[in-house]
Amino acid sequence: MRRRKEIRAAHPGVYVDHTGPLTYEQREWVAVLAAWPAALSGESAIPGRRPAVIEVAIQHGRKLDVPDGVRIRRTSGLTERVRRNSRPPRIRLEEALIDLMSAQVATGDVAAAFAELTRACFRRPGLPEAVLRALAQRSRVAGRPIIEGLVTDLRDGACSVLERGYLHRVERAHGLPRGSRQVVSEATGRRTVIDVRYDELGVIVELQGRAVHDTAEAYDADAERDLAEAAAGAAETLRITYGQVFRTPCRTATRIAQVLRRHGWTGAPRSCPDCPPAASAAA
Repeated sequence: MRRRKEIRAAHPGVYVDHTGPLTYEQREWVAVLAAWPAALSGESAIPGRRPAVIEVAIQHGRKLDVPDGVRIRRTSGLTERVRRNSRPPRIRLEEALIDLMSAQVATGDVAAAFAELTRACFRRPGLPEAVLRALAQRSRVAGRPIIEGLVTDLRDGACSVLERGYLHRVERAHGLPRGSRQVVSEATGRRTVIDVRYDELGVIVELQGRAVHDTAEAYDADAERDLAEAAAGAAETLRITYGQVFRTPCRTATRIAQVLRRHGWTGAPRSCPDCPPAASAAA
């Protein structure tokens, strides 16, 4: 069959039935079979992802050669972590997320780790609980406290990097009252979701993430809801951007506190370790 070019070796012991370039799916199969028993892991195990270097997990203690463009991850308890009914076999999604987020947290890129989590959980609402269970069962995970915090925030309603940034960098860091998150509103006659609402004060904070607000229709829908809320005397809406959360969180907190106090909040914002002297004085 090789002489007749019906098959060719993609790796010693692994064959394909054509002579042209491998598809990406074939590259995944070659990577797994060349390292067998093995499974796609890390970013390679995330559905829809196609990293340039394919990562496969094998059991600790093994030594082997793999094709170019393949990276090996040695792990314990491989059998228990693999979805064998996937094609090709891959590490369970919650386990792969932990590995990927751990690597990103180790480099200091917490925002990227949270973005990975939100993308994976978009179509699987129960995934945060699965990730927490998998974390509890693993004895060693680099960055465990941060990962647990990210998953808990997502489970409790902070559904984007921007929302989590607001929760931690603006609201909590400066002692603002805790808002309700992902509040359903039917002020326009149809169901919409409010990012943050300070219920007793009648103040809404909408976080302007590009993924949600990059179309004229999205802006129109938000503006219509804001107008309906205002006409009913229900709430004042503040629109906060990435720059205001990640570049100037202290100034943003001070100004939001002024609005909240105008609506009846009797507390006062506190300075965080990053507050410049001017912001501290204003607070």
